[in-house]
Amino acid sequence: MNRPCCDEELLPISALQHLIFCDRQAALIHLERIWLDNPLTVEGKDLHRVVDSLAADDRGGLRVRRGIALRSERLGLTGKADVVEFHPTSGGSAGVSLPGEKGSWRIVPVEYKRGRPKSHRADEVQLCAQGMCLEEVFGTEVYEGFLFYARTRRREKVRLTEELRGLTERTATSLHALIASGRTPMRQRERKCDSCSLLPVCLPPGRNRPRSVAKYLDAAFSEASTVPEDP
Repeated sequence: MNRPCCDEELLPISALQHLIFCDRQAALIHLERIWLDNPLTVEGKDLHRVVDSLAADDRGGLRVRRGIALRSERLGLTGKADVVEFHPTSGGSAGVSLPGEKGSWRIVPVEYKRGRPKSHRADEVQLCAQGMCLEEVFGTEVYEGFLFYARTRRREKVRLTEELRGLTERTATSLHALIASGRTPMRQRERKCDSCSLLPVCLPPGRNRPRSVAKYLDAAFSEASTVPEDP
């Protein structure tokens, strides 16, 4: 996939996860600019604030950097890495150089998540996209990364295989197509909707069929304007 683009056309890496979870959710957030918090999203934001507040960490042979800006013109994505680890390479392995450091370093992205591993692959795709962005930024190959889940306190290794890279590219292509269409898809309620913070505006109580948030708000204001004033 080749997508040379200007900064205004770059989409957030996080939107890949929204799309895999639900294309309607992705459209509500990234087309209609609607966002609501619930306890799950607040918990996730708090976790990322803690991670972002930590300083650079050098221990042993490992170098840890936080908040590295990410960009991929090929995928048309932009974002920021939670954590990027730089591991010293050995045996002539290819890597990158670091300012003020000797030798060559292998890049390993680490993404922090509030919950547990999921049944779908949204977390893996988001991590893979970060790795592919880092490849463009540093001009080297990224072979693997880690997902750290706060609920289990465990890191899950993710290998950036050709299969996962292909899935990530297809998801990025679908995301750009969704945004370019300018249309919010229609969806019926599913079990997963219960965990979505946008449920109150996506599927308001008493509505069996979802509709555009903009139309819902327009109708609500229209109804309010027709209520007669008290004498």
